[in-house]
Formats: sequence, structure tokens, C-alpha cells
Amino acid sequence: MKLYHHPLSGHAHRARLFLSLLGIEHELVVVDFARREHKQADFLKLNSFGQVPVLDDAGTIISDSNAILVYLAKKTGRPDWLPEDAVGAAAVQRWLSVAAGQIAHGPAQARLINVFKAPYRPEEVIPRSHAILALIEQELEGRGWIAADRPTIADVALYSYVARAPEGDVDLQPYPEIRAWLARIEALPGFVEFEKTPVGLAA
Repeated sequence: MKLYHHPLSGHAHRARLFLSLLGIEHELVVVDFARREHKQADFLKLNSFGQVPVLDDAGTIISDSNAILVYLAKKTGRPDWLPEDAVGAAAVQRWLSVAAGQIAHGPAQARLINVFKAPYRPEEVIPRSHAILALIEQELEGRGWIAADRPTIADVALYSYVARAPEGDVDLQPYPEIRAWLARIEALPGFVEFEKTPVGLAA
């Protein structure tokens, strides 16, 4: 498999992390944002949205980070990571939606301000970040993982931008359950770290 990614993209990291957790050999292809390679014709043939990550599985092209997580879990026959039963699948999907919604518009945008000088407003995105982190903190009380009694792709989808929230001036100190959950993910066999950037509270 071949994964088109950027090392500072949390969306790309979640795909790379899951490939590694599954022990799947893969080639990493860096897409140069500075040269706008993600907006060039060759890349747009892979993903018309012009976004990373994109997975190329022997000619089968999957774009969108959460779609890649679902594809890999199904492709490898791993219901431990993506439950087959209706209730379990719905629980995972709930958090994939959070990753694409509140996480993307909270911690991810806050981080983009400092890492890529994105034109978001800190006074809007930082409070949004704390709102969703408070909900996640509450959900994690008394449990080890976000959607099941074991890690699932829901945990993978949430991890990257939550882990690097301090880079967007979002403090994780008020969230002991989240910090313990991050440590559990980082202890999983095959874990690969999301590249750190010395900005925000991480400076």
C-alpha cells in the first residue's frame, strides 16, 4: 500500500497510525504543501478535493482519513477495530462524526493557526476546543476507550488532533482522563508518533 500524506497533517497521521497499528507494510509519499502539490492535476486525479491523506491499495484509491480507517478495518477483517454489530458500529460512527466535526473545527483549527498561519479566530476555536474536550473527558470517565471496551478506529480518529491540541494553545492539563487515554494509545504496539511542532503551549 502507498499512503500520500504530509507529516504535519493530523488527518494523514491517523491513517498512518492505523496502518502501523495493523502492522501493514506501506510506502509513505510526502505531498509538498508549500509547492501546492495537493492542488496539482496529478494529485487531483487521486482526490478531487485536493486533500491528504490518500491511500493507494494496488490501484484501489481511498481518500478521506476516516474512510481510510473504515477501509483498512474491513479489508483486513478486523471487527475488533470496527465492530460488525449494529450497536458497536453506531458507537464508532458517532465518534468518527465528532472527529470530522467538533475536533476538526476545534483543536484542529486552533492548531492550524499556529502551525500553518490559518485565518481562524482563536477566540472562537479555542472555546470550541475546550467544549468538545470536556465532553470527551466526561465520556472517558470509568472507561479505557472511547467507543468500546477495547481500542477501535474511533480512538485512532480522535487521537492526533487531541494529542497536539497544545500546539493550538489548548491546554490539556484540565483533562486527566484524556491524558491517560492518550498514554494508552501511545502504549499500543505499532504506535507511531505524530510529528511535534514547537508552537503554542508546546513552544
